[in-house]
Amino acid sequence: MKKYNVYGLGNALVDMEFEVEDGFLNLMEIDKGVMTLVDEEEQHRLMTHLDAFEGNRASGGSAANTLIAVSAMGGSSYYACKVADDDLGHFYLHDLKEAGVDTNVNGTHASGITGKCLVMVTPDAERTMHTYLGISSELSVNEISDSHIKESEYLYMEGYLVTSPSAKEANIHARKIAEANGVKTAFTFSDPAIVEYFHKELTETIGDGIDMLFCNESEALAYTGKNSIDDAIEVITTFAGSFAITLGSKGALIFDGAQTHKIDPFPIKPVDTNGAGDMFAGAYLYGITHGYSTADAGKLASLAASHVVQQFGPRLPVENYAKLLEEVSAA
Repeated sequence: MKKYNVYGLGNALVDMEFEVEDGFLNLMEIDKGVMTLVDEEEQHRLMTHLDAFEGNRASGGSAANTLIAVSAMGGSSYYACKVADDDLGHFYLHDLKEAGVDTNVNGTHASGITGKCLVMVTPDAERTMHTYLGISSELSVNEISDSHIKESEYLYMEGYLVTSPSAKEANIHARKIAEANGVKTAFTFSDPAIVEYFHKELTETIGDGIDMLFCNESEALAYTGKNSIDDAIEVITTFAGSFAITLGSKGALIFDGAQTHKIDPFPIKPVDTNGAGDMFAGAYLYGITHGYSTADAGKLASLAASHVVQQFGPRLPVENYAKLLEEVSAA
């Protein structure tokens, strides 16, 4: 029995979420629907305009959201990250530990600035992100615990890390440790913009192959350079032993290495798509590490993602996770 279901690494970012109109994005000349990396000065400029909006904050980052979902459902997870010795850094770690996620940062904080992600949600539920990585861009192999990876069933790597040379190397180092010790590897492409601008770095991270890929339809098409999802899948199966491709309102496709499962969507009216993919990955990883079949794990993942997009923020109230498990078990 392994100590952790999932060991993950990613950018530790305090998410600050705001409801805005499309006109605001146009006024600020912001590309809608993608994650854009900005420097501290640009983020501060945007914050001065967002001060007029009511916002919420939570510990975030793609991989963190996934690991929080695993733990909230009753699993066990460990997060390798880097935060600074500032107010947001202390807030981040407190929030992470309250969510039941173990971490490498235990009482020691580096000097610097904790990363922040400004999440702007428009009335069509689309999320647009402006991210200042801060000290998270300095994540390196020094934050990786080889022993904790060995104690895990899965290693979960975040695609956003490829934007930083040292963080990309941390991903690769972690993958090699996992491969050498029989730990399954899972990787998320994270964002269409990452696929577009960091294709080479994503390929380097994947190496000779991974056990599980998480991505959405746009990312699958962009990474493979194909025009149809069927053609993209042919390419993906050359480097991923299994995969989950989310299709938005059309549900998802999950390949378990032998069979492709069509996962039906749950009809809902989306409010905020921020964190939907992260939640899907977290619920699926929980399912397959707790005896669920591929189809049932996919059903749980689809249900969890449908719930999170009906509210603001990438996480559900704690009591809701148990209800999700009950609903899938009953079905």
